[in-house]
Amino acid sequence: MAVPARTCGASRPGPARTARPWPGCGPQPGPGTRRPTSGPPRPLWLLLPPLLLLPLLAAPGASAYSFPQQHTMQHWARRLEQEVDGVMRIFGGVQQLREIYKDNRNLFEVQENEPQKLVEKVAGDIESLLDRKVQALKRLADAAENFQKAHRWQDNIKEEDIVYYDAKADAELDDPESEDVERGSKASTLRLDFIEDPNFKNKVNYSYAAVQIPTDIYKGSTVILNELNWTEALENVFMENRRQDPTLLWQVFGSATGVTRYYPATPWRAPKKIDLYDVRRRPWYIQGASSPKDMVIIVDVSGSVSGLTLKLMKTSVCEMLDTLSDDDYVNVASFNEKAQPVSCFTHLVQANVRNKKVFKEAVQGMVAKGTTGYKAGFEYAFDQLQNSNITRANCNKMIMMFTDGGEDRVQDVFEKYNWPNRTVRVFTFSVGQHNYDVTPLQWMACANKGYYFEIPSIGAIRINTQEYLDVLGRPMVLAGKEAKQVQWTNVYEDALGLGLVVTGTLPVFNLTQDGPGEKKNQLILGVMGIDVALNDIKRLTPNYTLGANGYVFAIDLNGYVLLHPNLKPQTTNFREPVTLDFLDAELEDENKEEIRRSMIDGNKGHKQIRTLVKSLDERYIDEVTRNYTWVPIRSTNYREYCKDLNASDNNTEFLKNFIELMEKVTPDSKQCNNFLLHNLILDTGITQQLVERVWRDQDLNTYSLLAVFAATDGGITRVFPNKAAEDWTENPEPFNASFYRRSLDNHGYVFKPPHQDALLRPLELENDTVGILVSTAVELSLGRRTLRPAVVGVKLDLEAWAEKFKVLASNRTHQDQPQKCGPNSHCEMDCEVNNEDLLCVLIDDGGFLVLSNQNHQWDQVGRFFSEVDANLMLALYNNSFYTRKESYDYQAACAPQPPGNLGAAPRGVFVPTVADFLNLAWWTSAAAWSLFQQLLYGLIYHSWFQADPAEAEGSPETRESSCVMKQTQYYFGSVNASYNAIIDCGNCSRLFHAQRLTNTNLLFVVAEKPLCSQCEAGRLLQKETHSDGPEQCELVQRPRYRRGPHICFDYNATEDTSDCGRGASFPPSLGVLVSLQLLLLLGLPPRPQPQVLVHASRRL
Repeated sequence: MAVPARTCGASRPGPARTARPWPGCGPQPGPGTRRPTSGPPRPLWLLLPPLLLLPLLAAPGASAYSFPQQHTMQHWARRLEQEVDGVMRIFGGVQQLREIYKDNRNLFEVQENEPQKLVEKVAGDIESLLDRKVQALKRLADAAENFQKAHRWQDNIKEEDIVYYDAKADAELDDPESEDVERGSKASTLRLDFIEDPNFKNKVNYSYAAVQIPTDIYKGSTVILNELNWTEALENVFMENRRQDPTLLWQVFGSATGVTRYYPATPWRAPKKIDLYDVRRRPWYIQGASSPKDMVIIVDVSGSVSGLTLKLMKTSVCEMLDTLSDDDYVNVASFNEKAQPVSCFTHLVQANVRNKKVFKEAVQGMVAKGTTGYKAGFEYAFDQLQNSNITRANCNKMIMMFTDGGEDRVQDVFEKYNWPNRTVRVFTFSVGQHNYDVTPLQWMACANKGYYFEIPSIGAIRINTQEYLDVLGRPMVLAGKEAKQVQWTNVYEDALGLGLVVTGTLPVFNLTQDGPGEKKNQLILGVMGIDVALNDIKRLTPNYTLGANGYVFAIDLNGYVLLHPNLKPQTTNFREPVTLDFLDAELEDENKEEIRRSMIDGNKGHKQIRTLVKSLDERYIDEVTRNYTWVPIRSTNYREYCKDLNASDNNTEFLKNFIELMEKVTPDSKQCNNFLLHNLILDTGITQQLVERVWRDQDLNTYSLLAVFAATDGGITRVFPNKAAEDWTENPEPFNASFYRRSLDNHGYVFKPPHQDALLRPLELENDTVGILVSTAVELSLGRRTLRPAVVGVKLDLEAWAEKFKVLASNRTHQDQPQKCGPNSHCEMDCEVNNEDLLCVLIDDGGFLVLSNQNHQWDQVGRFFSEVDANLMLALYNNSFYTRKESYDYQAACAPQPPGNLGAAPRGVFVPTVADFLNLAWWTSAAAWSLFQQLLYGLIYHSWFQADPAEAEGSPETRESSCVMKQTQYYFGSVNASYNAIIDCGNCSRLFHAQRLTNTNLLFVVAEKPLCSQCEAGRLLQKETHSDGPEQCELVQRPRYRRGPHICFDYNATEDTSDCGRGASFPPSLGVLVSLQLLLLLGLPPRPQPQVLVHASRRL
């Protein structure tokens, strides 16, 4: 938990205003009548005669002019600086507002923020919140173990004996093709009424729990019916938990059989296509069901593995990767005579989303050839697991081998690497339908504390690639109470629509024994989970007492943020966790790496650093001072002024709601946040005095201003006049407005042109509302303390100020007419008379065009200058006026990519030759059998070869998906002085002059206009671009610091490893094969065989 403790933009932990209530909550301070006794000189352009604004009737020949000298352009720059300063002094009201605050000093007090105490309080509040959930979890887990222990297994149980609410029943009844509708399910499914509950963002029923059963599991099986029978008793515990803690959200029991029972009941959110949700593949279940894993997956790619078998292996590996979380480490290799990694990863890497994506893409490129060499595969895997020079989980170690079969048992390899301690578990998977003897595969698994599985078809992949978790759970079950530890997950998207949540998990163990004196049962029953919405945790953080640029964030042991203002995923996939590293949430530097490490290690700390930050609109970079304070945790868009106050973006409507509420309650009511409400009332009165003392009697049109405004830390944004307030497009909440936060971080006047995208049409200037914001912070010194309680500014009329810009950057004097230069005279060019030859612009610190002397560029104001003049912008960058910062947004949303042309046949198809067809031995080979499977599945499941099974969860054709976007921002470089340079383009060289304007974020640039297109150069890009992100193969060579769970359960001396998988093989007869081939050739596929979808050996 850390707080960059900046108050009101101060560079160190500073004071904050606390408003005192108006006496008796009566009238606010009335408007004052004082006026400044003196002020700055009137702006220069006002002293010029009206004739100066008339267009020139004639332009002298270009030959009579030379490029302006440096001292001339410095003179123009000073005039521009004086003009801006004069207008801001008259209309900004900085000094006047400062006096108003001092006049009302008795109405507020200044309190110092103490970062250490603040973060300790927030950490304590979060601990208390989570502790209540932990107690509920423990009650549920204990009750579940007792209920299951008391349950008596019923072999003859029937569907009609069980009554429960099937969460998918309504969707299945609406679907005429549903399997249950076709079978006519006999289970007594309850029909419930639901009420809308805003806490769940859903309709719920608090009198019942709901049951969800995966689509590929038969609801009427004996195992499932017994599961439903004993878990029914959990409903009373769910309800009692809610009675003790009404803030509880989803309470869920995920069973190892795949049954999910959750409370309160709500209908299941069925996807548009096949529902593939299985609780055992959810991140929270995986994390709670076993300790972290170091896994090496080895895949047999010998020549006998072809066609459908290879496709099954590729899909199986991808499904296996989905059972891993960020606490796990993995590598994938293929082998025949020798082994090699399938990707660029040469060692175990963290099983995060991006690394798993690399594996999944690489696996698709595997090609079958050569002969089987189990020894090469296993030696490679053991070497990977013995590498201690890399970061890894250092807990469960395992090898997962996928093969179509073989005879070698590689006992010598196991003797060398794994016996007698057997610290590495070996899981073997026989893939495809073939006539090989599987006894060697069974032996490998049984001899190394693993398990043997068969994957004969696609339907068996999901169930058999997750059953290994039961084996890994054995040491946890045998450890008993020692292993009953609550773990908290990464942030992820709730499948029932709650939004971003974290889940507390607790394993549930089978406490039964088969008989007196028998060994203890070592099966895990499932995982209990309770959700905590991120919004509930955010409410415990002090959003407004830290100032606009202060915030609270929290990270986990992987360095992923739990709380952070930049944690804003644009799209979420409930199948994957939302993993945003702290160093990706902010702009990474060495200081932040040190802070992150200290937080992961559970230390307290404080550090003041200079760092780069992005603006809210992500267009600008500022170099700022930030103070970070952090302590460990041991166990809305609107300010909520009052609970019953209806928030609104419309100021009039908000004030109406506020007045109505104040007629019912006082500001000191318990319903209201006194701190926020009193500051709101105080700033309303203070900004009204600013209107009366400064703004009301001024003629904005004379100064070509569209509006004046003030934004305060009390939550007030006041815009004058009213017409301008109606056209105000900035965020009305100052803390969420980019101009406000940047003004606090920067000294002087901050210009903000209107935002323009290169893909949008140019600005429309006719409506007189397009303007340029100029803002600055109000500094208030009270004793030894300095506050920045407000930001004031003006909105410049773009078109009028563009004309003034020409005049100010010209050679006129106060009384001059436009300078005329005869053919025989030598004169300097200026930005008014010579605008056909001379380009004059103001560019802000982000590289965006603010003003130009070129009329045709007025509608390009707000665009990145490289889009206006690529050649000149590149020269400014190359001469260090600008520095570039590139970063990646891992939370972006992208439109789906159009599907590629996959061709008419699946990849990796084995094509037999004519000689093969004439050879009788070939017809009984594994290759022939694989080809027939391929043809069979092509006839029945044609689309399976063309789409990933995961697509069944939604509609990828219309749904946005998460992606990585590369962001590029520019900010002022090291050059501060006036600077002349030449852009060397041969015969098309250009002179230019650039100078920073003092006390602003502007760069004044004067340049010759390009004479020919040869001067065009490469264009700097600023807009976001789609990216694959940084090269993962390079990133894994320098992994970020992390710490896994502090306790590991991977060994128990009493573990019974005799249950290690069963299998049988039999050679198919020639007659059966020939008959099947004839059926296939005739286009008559055989009747599909039923699949075993629940592990038969599990008896609860």
